[in-house]
Amino acid sequence: MVFYQKRQVGPRRFDNLSRLILVLLSYGFAWKKVLVNGTPKTFIGWYRVGFLLLWRWKSRPGRPRISPELRTLIRARTRDNPCWDEERIAHEFLLKFGITISPRTVRKYMPHYLGGQLRGDQRWSIFVANHANVIMAYDFLPVAERRSSVSMCWSSSNSANPSC
Repeated sequence: MVFYQKRQVGPRRFDNLSRLILVLLSYGFAWKKVLVNGTPKTFIGWYRVGFLLLWRWKSRPGRPRISPELRTLIRARTRDNPCWDEERIAHEFLLKFGITISPRTVRKYMPHYLGGQLRGDQRWSIFVANHANVIMAYDFLPVAERRSSVSMCWSSSNSANPSC
């Protein structure tokens, strides 16, 4: 591990390749005993920096975005065929154009609003407003009696006739 002892020159800063070689060689033997240039703390710091670079490279963003033309085509297919879901559109791209695209990618670029209305199911508040006259609520209530026993009482109510 003595880089500069043969040449009899003063130690210089290691470049990244030399650091990588030293870190890889450190797995083969007890390097702390023979380390001359630097301290174990410096050497472990190099290892951490190398691991940080590896992790940053491994965690880089995934696949590139699809082209703007394909996004426009997805929106056009959704507008022309509002009852088609993302799987059918993705399968159509594969059959007609030979483009392999994930249904999740198609869903990502599908418009959420079609002609001023929401695509898909209605919201919960709209459902409650539309069905308020037929909604029933049921509950079991504990009722305490005289002899410290508890009975369960069944209660029901209707929003149209709350007294039932």
